[in-house]
Amino acid sequence: MMGYSPFLLLSNLPSFWPSLLAIITCFIIMIKTLRSNFIESYSKKQKPNLPPGPKPWPIVGNLPEMLANKPAYKWIHNLMKEMNTEIACIRLGNAYVIPVTCPTIATEFLRKQDATFASRSLSMSTDLIADGYKGAIFAPFGDQWKKMKKIVTNDLLSSHKHLWLHDKRTEEGNNLMFYVYNKCKMVNDGISGLMNVRSAARHYCGNLIRKITFNARYFGEGRDDGGPGFEEVEHVNSIFDLLNYVYSFSVSDYIPSLRRLDLDGQEKKVKEALRVIKKYHDPIVQQRIKQWNDGLKVDEEDWLDVLISLKDSNNNPSLTLEEINAQIIVIYFTLLLVCFSRSYTNT
Repeated sequence: MMGYSPFLLLSNLPSFWPSLLAIITCFIIMIKTLRSNFIESYSKKQKPNLPPGPKPWPIVGNLPEMLANKPAYKWIHNLMKEMNTEIACIRLGNAYVIPVTCPTIATEFLRKQDATFASRSLSMSTDLIADGYKGAIFAPFGDQWKKMKKIVTNDLLSSHKHLWLHDKRTEEGNNLMFYVYNKCKMVNDGISGLMNVRSAARHYCGNLIRKITFNARYFGEGRDDGGPGFEEVEHVNSIFDLLNYVYSFSVSDYIPSLRRLDLDGQEKKVKEALRVIKKYHDPIVQQRIKQWNDGLKVDEEDWLDVLISLKDSNNNPSLTLEEINAQIIVIYFTLLLVCFSRSYTNT
């Protein structure tokens, strides 16, 4: 008997291994069942039920219904009336949209829970315009947003900087009057005094922001009558091209896996508009940074100088080249939109 080991003794039992395998299998099945039941019950306790809403389709959610019933806001209002609810949940692809018509519930969102819902939604267009949300305005709520917001509020749009740039604004106002006067003297087809007010307002806003950002009215040689040259026309048109696609409906915003396909062609158009804008911005920014680094420039003359000269607590530049470029585009875009908001209409 001393020549036998326990393993050899067990191996001689023909029914031992099948029985052990069956016991292990049953044990694994029991553990998995208990685990799934626990997770399900725990999830129900942790996640409250969503507001009522239409039953979504697989993957696309309620996108087909929204696209078939335009405008979307009327479809949502009619849907909520049919469901007799003041808050609803509509799934559009991977995104959940929560419309609210009750002032009390809206107060809960906008005041009591404002920190949770303060961030802007992410989209393809804003991601490209702000170069991965490096600038303010479009950036989601977080450290980068706080950093850029502080710079914009304290260093660019403060009351001191407003007075500092007064002469530049006045100069562009005088140039606008000079341009309008020259256009009124021109004779076109025997008719004098005609001009496109919309075009004049658009390019005055462009000149104004260009002056306070780059301390220049023109990217090129400009025109003797005070009007925009080819470069300024191309630049401002590209800014307004971006305006058409900011937060506009794009399938890839709701189904991110389709972004590479660019089904609606918006990404291509946004990138082309940005290419034109950066063609004019980037050389100026790079040259100005070199001037500051080489000591050829020591005084601030415009917003670009302010952004470049900002230092952190360790006396290092506060902003990277990418952040400066992104912030200039975002500010230029936003201020041009604000300045032109009353006279801008889609054509």
